[in-house]
Amino acid sequence: MLRFASVTAIHNVAANGTSIVPELAEVEQSRRLWDAGLGLKVEEVLIRRPEIRVFRGTDVARLREGLKGRVLAASVARGKQMAFRFGTEADRWLGVHLGMAGRLRVEPPGFIPAKHDYLALGQRKHWLVFSDRRFFGRIRFYQGAEEPEWWRNLPPSILDRRFTAAAVDAFLRRRRKTPLKALLLMQERFPGIGNWMADEILWRAKLHPIRPAGDLAPEEARLLWRVTRDVCRRAIDVVDQNWEYPDAWLFAHRWEKGGRCPRCRTGLLRAEVGGRTTCWCPRCQPETAVPGT
Repeated sequence: MLRFASVTAIHNVAANGTSIVPELAEVEQSRRLWDAGLGLKVEEVLIRRPEIRVFRGTDVARLREGLKGRVLAASVARGKQMAFRFGTEADRWLGVHLGMAGRLRVEPPGFIPAKHDYLALGQRKHWLVFSDRRFFGRIRFYQGAEEPEWWRNLPPSILDRRFTAAAVDAFLRRRRKTPLKALLLMQERFPGIGNWMADEILWRAKLHPIRPAGDLAPEEARLLWRVTRDVCRRAIDVVDQNWEYPDAWLFAHRWEKGGRCPRCRTGLLRAEVGGRTTCWCPRCQPETAVPGT
C-alpha cells in the first residue's frame, strides 16, 4: 500500500521552520483555483493597503477601474508567475507572483478580509482572494492588446516546446562551474523550479547536487532535460490528487527526521547547496559519475 505526503503535512513542516516557497506545481494549483471565476463578471474590487510592496509599480486606481465590471476571460501560468485576463477582448492583464508566501483562494459571498488579504475580486458566486503574509509577492496590471513586457520577457515554460534539450545543454556549458542544484534554481532557464523540485529532479536523474554543470556527459545532460520535464508534469498531475505525493517520491521523505531513500533505503543526507537546504541519497547520487548508470 502506498503512503502519501499531503499538502497538510507540507504546511505543518513550514510552520515548524522549514521555508516552503510556491513552485511550478503550487502556482498551477493557484491558477486553477481562480479559474472558478471564469466567465463571471467582477462586481467589486477590494484593495487593502495599496502602499505595501506587493503593489509596487502598479497604479491601483487604474487596476480597480480596469477590472470592475469585466469578465474573467482566461488564465495562464508560466514558471512562478500567473496572468489573469479580463474583458471581452481579454485585454486587461492582472499579473500575480506569489513570492515566498503568497496564496490565492476562493471565498463565498459575505467574505470578510483577513489581515493579509490585500486584493479581492468580488463576483456573484464568490470572491477571488490574494493574500501574502510576507510581502514578497507582486500584483501587476496592464491594459492593451499586446502582451505586457513583464509577461513577454519571461523565459519559456519547462513544458513549452521551446524548452529543448539543446537549450539545456547550452546552458550547462555556459554555467559549467555551477553546482547542479544551484543551476536548477536559475529561473532564466528553469522557471518555476524551486528547492524541493530541484532535489526531486536530481534524485530521479541520479545526479549529485554539487556536481558542476560542465561535468555532465551529453547523455546525462539530455537525461536532466527529460527528467525535469517529467517531474513538472507529474507534480502538476498531483494537483488532481489533492496534493498527495506517493511514498515513491523523494518529496515524501526529504523533511523526515532519519528519512531514507525510497529507492534504496539508504539514509538521506542534507547540506546547503546554492544557498538552499538540499537533500540527496549518497548511494543513488554519487558525487562523481559512475559509468553505466
